[in-house]
Amino acid sequence: MHKYRLLILLLLPLCLFAQVTRDSLASKDTVSFRIREVEVLGHQSISSPESSQMSAVEVPMLQIQTIPALGGEIDVLKAIQLLPGVQSASEGSTGVYVRGGGPDENLIMLDGVPLYNVSHAMGMFSVFNADILQNVTLYKGNFPARYGSRLSSVIDVEQTAGSNTMWHGGVSVGLISAKLNVQGPIFTGEQLRARKLSDQKDTIVARTTFAIAARRTYYDALLAPLMAVVSANELQGGSAVGGYYFYDVNAKLQHRFKNNDRLSASFYMGDDVIYIRYKTDESYPLPEGGSERQQAKLGLRWTSGNIMAKLQYDHRLRENLSMQTHVHFLRFGYNLSEQMNATVTSDESGKSSLDQTFDYKSKLIDVAAHTDWLYDSEQHSVHFGAGYEMHMFRPQIGNLMFAEMGISELNFDTLYTSGTTFGHEAYVYAEDTYKPVNWFTLNYGLRASLYGIKDKVYPSVEPRIGMRFLLHKDVALKASYSYMSQYVHLLSNTSISSPTDLWVPVTADIPPMRSMQVAAGLSYNILQQAELSVEGYYKRSTNLVEYKEGASFFGLSGSGWENKVAVGDGWSYGVELLLQRKIGPVTGWIGYTWSRTMRQFDREGMVINNGKPYHAKYDREHDLSITLQYRITPKFEIAGTFVYGTGSRATLAMQRYFEPQERDWVDYISERNNFQMPDYHRLDLALNWHLPHKRSGDSALSKGGWLKDAEHLVSLSVYNVYCHRNPYMMIIEGNELKQISLFPILPTVSYAFKF
Repeated sequence: MHKYRLLILLLLPLCLFAQVTRDSLASKDTVSFRIREVEVLGHQSISSPESSQMSAVEVPMLQIQTIPALGGEIDVLKAIQLLPGVQSASEGSTGVYVRGGGPDENLIMLDGVPLYNVSHAMGMFSVFNADILQNVTLYKGNFPARYGSRLSSVIDVEQTAGSNTMWHGGVSVGLISAKLNVQGPIFTGEQLRARKLSDQKDTIVARTTFAIAARRTYYDALLAPLMAVVSANELQGGSAVGGYYFYDVNAKLQHRFKNNDRLSASFYMGDDVIYIRYKTDESYPLPEGGSERQQAKLGLRWTSGNIMAKLQYDHRLRENLSMQTHVHFLRFGYNLSEQMNATVTSDESGKSSLDQTFDYKSKLIDVAAHTDWLYDSEQHSVHFGAGYEMHMFRPQIGNLMFAEMGISELNFDTLYTSGTTFGHEAYVYAEDTYKPVNWFTLNYGLRASLYGIKDKVYPSVEPRIGMRFLLHKDVALKASYSYMSQYVHLLSNTSISSPTDLWVPVTADIPPMRSMQVAAGLSYNILQQAELSVEGYYKRSTNLVEYKEGASFFGLSGSGWENKVAVGDGWSYGVELLLQRKIGPVTGWIGYTWSRTMRQFDREGMVINNGKPYHAKYDREHDLSITLQYRITPKFEIAGTFVYGTGSRATLAMQRYFEPQERDWVDYISERNNFQMPDYHRLDLALNWHLPHKRSGDSALSKGGWLKDAEHLVSLSVYNVYCHRNPYMMIIEGNELKQISLFPILPTVSYAFKF
């Protein structure tokens, strides 16, 4: 088996290089046939030698939609995990670690609005529906001055506003979810009459467009029959109902005025819901005679979700001066509630009952206004702007009510809450891309921000600078320096998104996190067919937050979280290689990262690991990903993804000793994250079959001919083809170390109708 894996690893890159060479010698007839690909060549890639930007990648949406997907659900964040410098949080998770930073250090935005929680199903899927997305850009360093408030990366996700000439849409059904999307123009009465009279040779352009997409999983529907069988066979005299589902709705509306000004509105809403309802009513004969009746009811419900709304106005003042202003609202919250009622009635002791309710809630609300300006000239491209955000944190509200009737006759209520904390953030920024000569470009900027919370104000001045030297028309040397600040922390014990994750702001005792990053690299355009980049980086971070030894979410009350965390420093460095091709029948990328990520917490009262440096949990020395797509014919395409990574780290007791005073064996842990799990690797494959609609090209399908490009798409994907048991968790049972794995080989079939 190992020799076949090695063969796959060697052949996939060779296929890419072979295709690059073959297409570079293609005839003119071949080039003229691929019309869409010629259009792509006219777009300057953000990572090309001509661009002054480095440490950034545009994620190609067309490629994302063809690569193998877990459960058949196309996911942007899982595709980003395949890029160099980016690591996954755990098996099947959408959490991302970028250049040694934690998942809370990523500024993930939807249409320019930062989101706090971007996952469904405990982190298994992201909130981004690929059917409505237009552009996705990842910045790992050399951050433009307009971005701030996070340390490690910026993931800028943009929704499409819809076509202004023709309707498009689709319906798809997969293993876990069903999706619907529609986008297109909103014609006026005059335009509709013109379109009706038109012979379709002239294109009618609408000023108003829309796009809407929705999806929902049906775990709950699939689980219902199983729950009914369990209730009938196992719960005599009782019943149990439970399920899980998530849904999200995306929408965007845009209107273009005659002077090319635009007004747009964006909306997103999504929720995860887990529910359990259990009821039993049973009677038992007592040995001494008589009977006892036991009645119980249990209800458990967990909800978690986002609501986002944004209004944006774009205005061009002159040919070289434009302005963009937007306001947005964001709410993220979750609620875990439990109600239990139990009653025991017997002939001897009478009736006794127990009632208990528990509620745990967390809520964050952001209200913000931003304005951004752009001035363009022959040698300068100047961005400048300002913004204000009001943050409302309510990280923990708990309510516990307990009442017992009978012998003890005990009744009491307990309420604890941390209240509401308001944070105020204001910033200004300016940056300039200066190109005095063709072979040299300088990008420099400054971002200044203030964050006020209660009686404390934290200022921050963040310089950014980048340089590009064009050594040859296809080869460029790039270097950059960035300084970032972050005013929020995520308290989490696990690598997945869970109800115990808490977003908390800086306080008088917990300062903002800071990071400094320098990077340098080469960018090479290979025969106008592919791009090769090699980068090295070093990042230093301060005021990082982790739970202290033995501390966790459990036991938090009020503002006690500050006493359970430690503040320390970290550093990471590495080398990244990316070979990417976006045109031709064979497309994809090869990414490799060598890196090291360390932590040290040695401040007084906040010592972890005895103050000595230790490996971060997500410190993985080697990380390789190969993602390729091959369009065999217009109807068939295959895609494959191979991933290899050094094992993640865990804290395990590797030795035990006998404690005479306790008269028991005690686990001895030498240091934090002292154990490295086995290496991770897997191969995913997918086959996509495009079937044109049987009446394709027939404008009689609708008066406007909107369905003439309709097609059926059948996708077969296989996750973890050779069924490798990758480690998710390591546990010790007795004297034996055991590995827990999640996903074996998982085949998936999905169907979509697109027009």
